[in-house]
Amino acid sequence: MEGKAACISFLIVCLQVIVVSQLNVDVPQAIDGAKVYNETTGYNYDPRGPLILCSYLPEDFIKCDAPVNKNENISHGCNKWGGQRYEDVERTKVVCTALPDIECYGNRTFYSLDDHPCIKYSGHYFVTTLIYSILLGFLGMDRFCLGHTGTAVGKLMTLGGLGIWWIVDVVLLVTGQLVPADDSNWVPYY
Repeated sequence: MEGKAACISFLIVCLQVIVVSQLNVDVPQAIDGAKVYNETTGYNYDPRGPLILCSYLPEDFIKCDAPVNKNENISHGCNKWGGQRYEDVERTKVVCTALPDIECYGNRTFYSLDDHPCIKYSGHYFVTTLIYSILLGFLGMDRFCLGHTGTAVGKLMTLGGLGIWWIVDVVLLVTGQLVPADDSNWVPYY
């Protein structure tokens, strides 16, 4: 079903490009060489016309930036990264740009209509970390890999707290309480 929707969206955009290309109208060029259709170039938006608003383009025809840290200079961004449950993950708008060869009406750079999750990955794999924890947890290898170097050194010096800390860390890892130190999420691919 999702494939049919993408195919139909593609056909609609292709039809719009063909119709617009047959108009033989002089269109000013933008800085990146893409055609610009908006009020400043003398075009008024007609919802029944061949052009759609750039912000309504399907994801196949736009390129969106990754979410950024929120600061005082921008109105969008992430205050908190990651989360173990869907409800814990913050969502934000991102800046998107229409691809150069796609003709659309309005500003070619815009905020996304959909919210994007504030998730970052830094190369931590759950299964790999679990194997490290089971096999080399008494040396603190799991905590070293997750970036908890202070507690990893303590675990190494005590040989996993004489085995108790080792077992506790395996349980913490499986229950989701032991996570990467940089608040990144587990990479979903094994």
